[in-house]
Amino acid sequence: MANPSTPAGKPHVRIGDLLIQAGRITQAQLDEAVRLQQRTGERLGSALVRAGYITEGELEQALSGQLGVAAATAKDLEIDPEIVKLLADDFVKRFEVVPVRREGHVLVVACATPNNLRLLDEIRFVTGVREVRAMLATEMAIRRVIEKHYSTHALLEEVIQNGGLYEKAMKMAPQVENAARAGEDADDGGNDVYKLKAESESQPIVALVNFLLIEAVRRSASDIHVEPYEEFFRVRMRIDGMLHAVLNPPPRLHKALISRLKILSGMDISKVRVPQDGHIALEYTGEVLHYRVNTLPTIYGEKCVIRLMKKESHLADIDRLGFEKNVYARLLQTIGLPQGLVLVTGPTGSGKTTTVHACLNKINRLETNVVTLEDPVEASIPGINHVQIHRRGGVTFMDGLRAILRQDPDVIFVGEIRDREVAQTAMEAAMTGHMVFSTLHTNSACETLTRLDDMGVEMFLIAGCLKAVLAQRLIRRVCPQCKTACDPDVMGLQELGLSADQIAHGRYFKGRGCNHCMNSGYKGRVGAYEVLFVDEELRQLIRRRAPVEQVQETAVRNGMKTLLSAGTELVLQGLTTLDEVHRCIGAP
Repeated sequence: MANPSTPAGKPHVRIGDLLIQAGRITQAQLDEAVRLQQRTGERLGSALVRAGYITEGELEQALSGQLGVAAATAKDLEIDPEIVKLLADDFVKRFEVVPVRREGHVLVVACATPNNLRLLDEIRFVTGVREVRAMLATEMAIRRVIEKHYSTHALLEEVIQNGGLYEKAMKMAPQVENAARAGEDADDGGNDVYKLKAESESQPIVALVNFLLIEAVRRSASDIHVEPYEEFFRVRMRIDGMLHAVLNPPPRLHKALISRLKILSGMDISKVRVPQDGHIALEYTGEVLHYRVNTLPTIYGEKCVIRLMKKESHLADIDRLGFEKNVYARLLQTIGLPQGLVLVTGPTGSGKTTTVHACLNKINRLETNVVTLEDPVEASIPGINHVQIHRRGGVTFMDGLRAILRQDPDVIFVGEIRDREVAQTAMEAAMTGHMVFSTLHTNSACETLTRLDDMGVEMFLIAGCLKAVLAQRLIRRVCPQCKTACDPDVMGLQELGLSADQIAHGRYFKGRGCNHCMNSGYKGRVGAYEVLFVDEELRQLIRRRAPVEQVQETAVRNGMKTLLSAGTELVLQGLTTLDEVHRCIGAP
């Protein structure tokens, strides 16, 4: 009997095999995606996208060819709220199918299995329409529609309409009485603590907090901001380095929401006038997610920022960070040295720790003792000893570094050089048989020399141990789902020193804005790198305390590409826009 999900007369070819035949992925990548799929339970195509081996657009194109069904466009998935009501929430979530539009007596739906005839019959039965026509949409696209039109609004409505949170919680959580008595001398008084804890344990608030924590993962957000103001209350998420508004709950929910986050992260809900730090561990799709939580008292109540510490596994692979071939080869040679210092610089959120972890993962071998000292430990790598800074417990960067040096290390990662003492000790370690990695906050690779000099580090130490400085930025990519060709900004590119011939050979795109990219025109980020390799000529300049301008001029003459040049090349390749490069790196 023929498979009802396969077009008649067309042999079934697995999506993984199709992508290999098309040269989109390798067999090794397919095998890795299958292992990921077994852990998460998602479809293979979604696992391939999650691992970064293909884009969602490439998956959609392959599935459309495999099934012989037209794919839904971003405009198709901009659904009228009235159409949404045609299928019940539980039906939509169970079968991952969404109604798109009505065309007379025909209902058009979008789903990941458009040739599932039984599903189409079921939709016909529950809606009473005469005919159902299916369009293809990826699993991720369907879930975005469900989250937008079903999950978020349904959840908020449940929370908003539940006016008796306190009374309901009293019945559900009688054990809070002891906590209330314990908080009688707290900032807000015992009764308020009693009420806050009760409300925070009510089902709608629990569901809302869980939704936010999981939504951050689904949207690949790095941070969640819960912010109270005088007349409103909002939740924003930082996605690809930019903040986006996600929810605007009623202000009366603020205290209960903050209290729930405090309870989950082990904070004291009775203290509302002092900053607090906490940690949440949550299991999702077979993986444990870690969140760092911080509260800050403001004039309108406590603001809470939750940082998602989950790192994609493929980011620990230096081969995939996007270095040019000649830089990549020299970088591998440098990090493989038996001793020396490698510094990674850039502003907060520019991916410094990710780059260092990728370097450590590359040189992590059975015969090597690798120890890190971090605040916080953002991701753990098997075979590497990660140490968490704990100032209250007496583990500072300086104390931790001294202890690590007594642990017979081969490779050391000091999370950040913050003062002269740590810098000097790290450099002395680099000169006595250890390979040391660390990070700094500087705008360019060459400015790192000035920063170390300002700390009071001797120039002979810097010249003697420094092997490389890597400055980096993360620049938003043009959204692959809605990108369209555009004319170059000729004047802007000429101001960056590009010739007419270079401009003519570039490929230029911009994003129109769609559901996939939250109408920003950008989705995902790509690295721009400036790598200063310290050779003998530069070492002599450093010893002589030569001006930074002279050091940079010499490095560029010897082949170093500046951050601005690296960003400009990404524009010429069609990966980003000139406006985005100026936003991240600045004008010359």
